[in-house]
Amino acid sequence: MLRDPSTKYRAFPPVPLTNRQWPSRTLTRAPIWCSVDLRDGNQALAVPMNVSQKLELFDALVRCGFKEIEVGFPSASNTEFAFNRRLIEDQRIPGDVTIQCLVQAREDLIDRTFESLAGARRVIIHLYNAVSPAQRRVVFGLEPSGIIELAVRGARWIKDRVPALEAGGTEVVLQYSPESFSLAEVEFSRDISEAVMDVWQPTPERKMILNLPDTVEIAGPNVYADQIEWMVTRIRNRESLVISLHTHNDRGTGTAATELGLLAGADRVEGTLFGNGERTGNLDVINVAMNLYMQGIDPKLDFSDLNGLREIYERCTGMSVPPRHPYAGELVFTAFSGSHQDAIKKGLNEWAKGGRSHWDVPYLAIDPADLGREYREVIRVNSQSGKGGVAYLLESEFGIELPKELQREFGPLANDEVDRLGREVSAAELKAMFWNEYIDRATPCALHHFHADGVDGLFRCRASVILHGHERKIGGEGNGPIAAFAAALIHDAGLPAFEVVAFKQQSLSAGTEASALSFIQIRLTDGRQAWGAGVDTNIELASIKAVISAVNRAAVPRPDAPPPAGSPDRPPLTP
Repeated sequence: MLRDPSTKYRAFPPVPLTNRQWPSRTLTRAPIWCSVDLRDGNQALAVPMNVSQKLELFDALVRCGFKEIEVGFPSASNTEFAFNRRLIEDQRIPGDVTIQCLVQAREDLIDRTFESLAGARRVIIHLYNAVSPAQRRVVFGLEPSGIIELAVRGARWIKDRVPALEAGGTEVVLQYSPESFSLAEVEFSRDISEAVMDVWQPTPERKMILNLPDTVEIAGPNVYADQIEWMVTRIRNRESLVISLHTHNDRGTGTAATELGLLAGADRVEGTLFGNGERTGNLDVINVAMNLYMQGIDPKLDFSDLNGLREIYERCTGMSVPPRHPYAGELVFTAFSGSHQDAIKKGLNEWAKGGRSHWDVPYLAIDPADLGREYREVIRVNSQSGKGGVAYLLESEFGIELPKELQREFGPLANDEVDRLGREVSAAELKAMFWNEYIDRATPCALHHFHADGVDGLFRCRASVILHGHERKIGGEGNGPIAAFAAALIHDAGLPAFEVVAFKQQSLSAGTEASALSFIQIRLTDGRQAWGAGVDTNIELASIKAVISAVNRAAVPRPDAPPPAGSPDRPPLTP
């Protein structure tokens, strides 16, 4: 890089616009949308789509609600021409959808384009030519007057052929693009556009589309907005025009340029799904549409199955959607930070209770469910995660509702294991960690048999346990099966005294095969506390297994966990 970039580059000159109005405006409605996936997006692919791929993507665009779709450049290749004919002859174009075709200002290409459109119900014929100083100088070698004559000649050729197409029952809309508008002088863009208008003679009843492309983004989006407002307020017969935007993303601000351009007075937007296009890409229509949606504005497009749309797009184009891509990326509704996870979990719980009329969940600007994405995708766990994320995944995936205190105990255990693995873990892996730590703890004590009877509030239990590899028959009394079993472990098995300080039970599944999941916290006389968990189709046995789990976890503490203040140094559990 140059130490002084001004020796090679210069700032784009400001637009001579005073009293600009767009900064004080607010978007209140959706624009007219035109997808250019099948043309502009297609020409940017290393391997362009074949006819069957274009048909699949066309059908997907129709399902999304696009009413204008640029289907190709039929004069460019036989594949492009054949696709047009397939759409028309197979009657695959819905009655409310208009197809659009691009053509340069060359007579032979215009003839081929009209031939490809015969029999269509409604079409937009899109004429373009480049107008920037560099292209006038380098590509055409023409003065501004020569570029205007080129555009006017193309407009006449098109106008002369429209009656024959209309005679066949086709409604024709005309569109002109001064390509590289954003790089040209606004005065010249106005002059050449008005010259084309003089040929086509649009009226308020039969408007033409004037498309003003940000073909190569070389200035801030505010400059593009100034250019649009300048044109909108200074071009003749504005009421006979549909002002259209077509932005690219060279500076990474294509979405901003489009939104500011709409504020500046534009009516229509051209773009692609996920921003596919040359260089850094076209405008991502999904971004602008969903930005409107999250402001409470109906975007007139339906992205309620965004995952399915992404799959079609990736299959047809061979491109992939980056994981951080707005709205559609794999990771955009995830949270790895523990504090974020906790806030999201609480916010989702509040929303689920139905007390709020409008969405306001921390760290989630939009409800993923509106895009067909499930809440299980929202929180994922790696070594940066906290107890909230761990608890959320276990609950959302498996219905395991950990008590708050148990969350505080298991969270660090899970994070240590994830840190050891050095990667993100799935909900299934978290469940396996929990089962290994709590449910499957069978040493030094394992339950072999248990039975309890209760009379007048007094319960007696008979049980046998495997303690350090040897079976031991035990019995005890208490005010419930758990208390009776605890007494048996202490008095008959000779285990250190403990008391149950917390108990919770839940069902893991519905129906006759439902399993009970019990959580029990015990406290030993030396102050140590431990949680245990047990699962069984028998509610009573699930609780007894949870006691065994807690006892075993108290017996074999984590080596890095310090003993409580003033207590012995974690003596082993012995008979």
